[in-house]
Amino acid sequence: MNYLEFERPLAEIEGKAEELRALARSNSEMDITKEVEALDRKAEALLKDLYKTLTPWRKCQVARHPDRPHCKDYIEALFTEFTPLAGDRNFADDHAVMGGLARFNDRPVMVIGHEKGHDTKTRIERNFGMARPEGYRKAIRLMDMAHRFGLPVITLIDTPGAYPGKGAEERGQAEAIARSTMKCLEIGVPLVSVIIGEGGSGGAVAFATGNRLAMLEHSVYSVISPEGCASILWKDSDKMREAAEALRLTAQDLLRLGVADQVIEEPLGGAQRDRKATIAAVGRAIESMLSGLVGKKPDALVRDRRQKFLTMGAKGIAA
Repeated sequence: MNYLEFERPLAEIEGKAEELRALARSNSEMDITKEVEALDRKAEALLKDLYKTLTPWRKCQVARHPDRPHCKDYIEALFTEFTPLAGDRNFADDHAVMGGLARFNDRPVMVIGHEKGHDTKTRIERNFGMARPEGYRKAIRLMDMAHRFGLPVITLIDTPGAYPGKGAEERGQAEAIARSTMKCLEIGVPLVSVIIGEGGSGGAVAFATGNRLAMLEHSVYSVISPEGCASILWKDSDKMREAAEALRLTAQDLLRLGVADQVIEEPLGGAQRDRKATIAAVGRAIESMLSGLVGKKPDALVRDRRQKFLTMGAKGIAA
C-alpha cells in the first residue's frame, strides 16, 4: 500500500499493526490479538477523520494515487469480448489511449479511455496517460465507427492533460483536441463519461463532452492542474493548494455547477483501498446513465448534449 503525504500518521499505525501480525505468525504462542485490534480500531478512526473533510488539494492527491484502478482495470472487469482497435490511420498508435469494441452488460458498445500504466515500464509506454494528437485522432475514428453502427460510446477519463511535447505540437495537438471535442458533440449515439481519476485540461474535455458525466467521489476535473494554475497566477507552483481551492475542481463542486451529473461514492480511504467495490460502483453508474439514453433518436441525443453544455454553470455559481 502506497501512502499519501497526509496519510503518514495512518501509515505508522497500520505499519505497527502489521509488524505485530508478523510476530504472531512467526511465534504461534504469542497472543497479541487485543493489541492488534486496538491498533486496527485506531487506524479506522483516523482514516475516517482524514477523509471526512478532504481539501481540494488532498483530493487531487487521492485522484492521482498510483494504486487507483485505471482504465485497463475497468475494461477487464466491466466489459466482455473487448477487441482493441489501434492507430489513427495517419501517423501511429498512441498507447496512452485505449479503445475498442466490447460488450457492456451484453450490450455492444465502443469504449475509449486514458490509460496511465501501473508500474515504471507501463507508465513510460502509456506516457503517463498524456495523449498525443494520434491518440485523439484514434478516438475520433472510433467515435465515427460507433456512430455508423449505432453503438453507445463509453469514455473513461484519467489524464493530467494532453502531452505538451514539441512533436505533439508539430502534429497539431490543439487541432486534434478540438476535433475530438467536436466529434463528441456530433455523434448521434449515447455518449457517457466517467472521470475515474484526473480530468485534466482539454485532454479530458476531448473525451468527456457527452450526454452524461459521472465522477468518482475523489476525482478531479479542471481546465488546468493546480500546479500549472499557480505558476501562471502567482509565478509560484508551491501555491497549488490555493489554486486547487479556487479552481472548484472537485466532484462535489462540479455537481453543484451542473458540470457533473452524478458523484460515485468511493470506499472509505479512496478507490485504491477497495478496487473491486469501486469498479462495481462505476459499472452501476454507467448502466444508470445509459438506461436513460438508449433508444433516443440521434437528433434528440445531439440536442440533449448541446443543451447540457449551453446551460452548464448556470446553477451553483454563487455557492
